[in-house]
Amino acid sequence: MTMQSYRTHLVKTLKLAYPVTIGQLGHVMLGVVDSMMVGKVGAVPLAASSLVNGLVFLVVVFGLGMSLAITPLVAISRGKNDHEQCGIILRQALIVNMLVSVVLTLLIFFLSDLIFYLKQPPEVARQAASYARILGYSIIPFMLFQNYRQFIEGLSFTRPAMYVAILANLVNAFGNWIFIYGNLGAPAYGLDGAGYSTLITRIFMALGMMGYVLWSSRFKPYDPSFRFRGIQWKVIRRVLSIGIPTGIQHFFEVGAFAFSAVIIGWLGSKPLAAHQIALSMASITFMSVLGISAAGTIRVGNALGKQNFHEVRAAGLIAILLAAGVMACFATCFILFRYFLPTLYINNSEVVSIAASLLVIAAFFQMSDGVQAVGLGILRGITDVKIPMFISFVAYWVVGFPTGYLLGFSAGMGVIGVWIGLLIGLTIAAVFFTLRFFAKTKELFSLESG
Repeated sequence: MTMQSYRTHLVKTLKLAYPVTIGQLGHVMLGVVDSMMVGKVGAVPLAASSLVNGLVFLVVVFGLGMSLAITPLVAISRGKNDHEQCGIILRQALIVNMLVSVVLTLLIFFLSDLIFYLKQPPEVARQAASYARILGYSIIPFMLFQNYRQFIEGLSFTRPAMYVAILANLVNAFGNWIFIYGNLGAPAYGLDGAGYSTLITRIFMALGMMGYVLWSSRFKPYDPSFRFRGIQWKVIRRVLSIGIPTGIQHFFEVGAFAFSAVIIGWLGSKPLAAHQIALSMASITFMSVLGISAAGTIRVGNALGKQNFHEVRAAGLIAILLAAGVMACFATCFILFRYFLPTLYINNSEVVSIAASLLVIAAFFQMSDGVQAVGLGILRGITDVKIPMFISFVAYWVVGFPTGYLLGFSAGMGVIGVWIGLLIGLTIAAVFFTLRFFAKTKELFSLESG
């Protein structure tokens, strides 16, 4: 591979990545705006909102992983110039994801009843249960949006989802203004109003993305219509074989962070506040890596479809190096401004001091988190997801989380120890995902030469 070839890969990866990054930030802002507007109603609805969002996200993240199976399959088919197969994948995945969305909705309804047993203040539990049930209905349009989004991203069109996410923020903010506070003649629903606005916003996103795909002439060659020719079990099995391990892997990772917050809460409110500040900042920078990861999936999948295995490795390598470079820049900022950045959230000197220490760990955390996220993306691009799922389990639940617990409590390191455990887990995942990608591409080279 020449330097010109790598430069080409870099430019194409960036063009695919930045709209995904902006779109992901748009999704994050939906939650931020909800919290800001609900917070004006009072502490009880804000507490209920925080509780529900954590529980619902643990469920939604599995559905998100299921939908991600579409992108590599479509990218590979496009690389083969098999346009008909792209449309078939879209339709068969639609069957899978709509069934999954119904199951996840029922699961959220079940969890909403369990909220009353979590020893929360009665008013918090009551509002949380009602809010959760409303959000449950929004899972179906969310999965519909994801189905069409991942389809067009597999075809290398990443901007439409970005535009929809930006417009969705306007719809959501306006809906919150109406339903939370009771404007334009509507009742003031409080926290439930934020749920109704989220439901309306996700319906808007689903219809917008679906309508764009169905009516745009650029997708006509792929026949994205509803012309089902029956259930094609081979395609559905392929979607499930990628989607289920991906969904479980996402659950392992998100679950480790969620339970880390629980045990940090045992240390007191100030360590937990510092944890939330540092994690919030790390989550914002992580959005840029999600874009690179999605771009890596697309580029690697296209090259695999073309049977150009050297391009598969080059596309993956560029994605890893780009993520490492971007995260190195963020890591430097975290170290240099570690005492200033927490003051954007709080003025308590003790919390700022703890958060500053966590940001030093977060600097290294950034590098590992970026590489592991892209490593997963490029492995998904070559449809390798089962072994990475087991790697995630070992990295986060066999090593990372237990190590964090031991360092934090047995060794008396507190929140610092828990974060070191998370860092170790992320680093193990990053190293082994990268090694596996190069091992799998080496296998492809041997097949090519054979």
